[in-house]
Amino acid sequence: MEPFELRGDRVLLSAPTTADVDRITELCQDPDIRDWTTVPSPYTRMHGEEFIAQVAEAWAAGTALNWALRDPRDQRPLGMVGLNLDGHGAAEIGFWMAPEYRGQGLVAAAIRLVIERAFAPEGLGLQSMVWRAYVGNWSSRRVVWRLGFAFEGTIRSHLVQRGRRRDAWVATLLPGDPLQPRTPWLDIPTIHGSRLRLRPFVDSDAAAVKEACEDPMTRRWLTLPTPYTLADARGYIDRHAHDAASGRGVTWAAAHPAGGPALGAFTLTLAGVRHDQASLGYWVHPTARGVGIATEAVRLLTRHAFIAADDGGLGLRRVQVTHTEGNDASRAVIERTGFRYSGRQRSAVRLPDGTLADQHWYDLLPEDLI
Repeated sequence: MEPFELRGDRVLLSAPTTADVDRITELCQDPDIRDWTTVPSPYTRMHGEEFIAQVAEAWAAGTALNWALRDPRDQRPLGMVGLNLDGHGAAEIGFWMAPEYRGQGLVAAAIRLVIERAFAPEGLGLQSMVWRAYVGNWSSRRVVWRLGFAFEGTIRSHLVQRGRRRDAWVATLLPGDPLQPRTPWLDIPTIHGSRLRLRPFVDSDAAAVKEACEDPMTRRWLTLPTPYTLADARGYIDRHAHDAASGRGVTWAAAHPAGGPALGAFTLTLAGVRHDQASLGYWVHPTARGVGIATEAVRLLTRHAFIAADDGGLGLRRVQVTHTEGNDASRAVIERTGFRYSGRQRSAVRLPDGTLADQHWYDLLPEDLI
């Protein structure tokens, strides 16, 4: 197959050549490219030369098509996009981008060109496209989410990077799939209060999550793994990141305004046919109880929940919350923040010790905010 160009309003895709070796070598020094791809590390000019030779061989054999993503004005490489063809109508797409050009939509524009050519009957006539990435590569996942790929899940120990097996995310795209997001990707904005700020969880919060989930009071009301490990805490953080990326809900960590680890977790899980309602859940680290952290956090997030989506909020019409009979600390937070009692379900909750307890329901509407 002869190399061919793809051109859009903002990007030009053409096969890399020996003239690009120095630029490719420069770009492959970036830590993110090293961490999320299989490029050699350290990356030398010799590796760049070998890459160009391999690209030319793959084009000729029709086994892989690699393009340099270029600035149309000066044709300087800004990144790379590639298709590995399986010979049976399917391909795997991969890409990377120079750090200074990320976040501008250029990669998505380039991949859209590739998709359109790949699926066109007069183009490559492909019937399936797959994307795989190491778990945690959120920037890459956001690109394919924007282009309508269906997230299929996580495969444990699926990919090999420099001799080490890593878990992988997988997503797919078929001809005729709309090239637009299938679900919302919910942002987790930082919300500032007088004594705390709500922010996204980060990996360094795992130790605080572990401490909170080992606390006897937390374990009295929540069913948690025993023992609760750092791996469990990291999984907890990851699951909530997945929920936001899949449009299912938003979880904030409460923290001191000046910084530091998480003092608690506050979650809104979307519900209803239109996802215009949510269930509230929360826990507080034992060192932060009794000083109003939960009350302020709930007030902040419920106000955000009712702000129109066009203005940066969630645009909800109703938030509900429950507490288990006997959990007076949780009940006090609920009542202080304006929720209205709506009913009781008898013996609805099985506590970690095996006993059954009633569950009390409350809800909040925008006009109830205090």
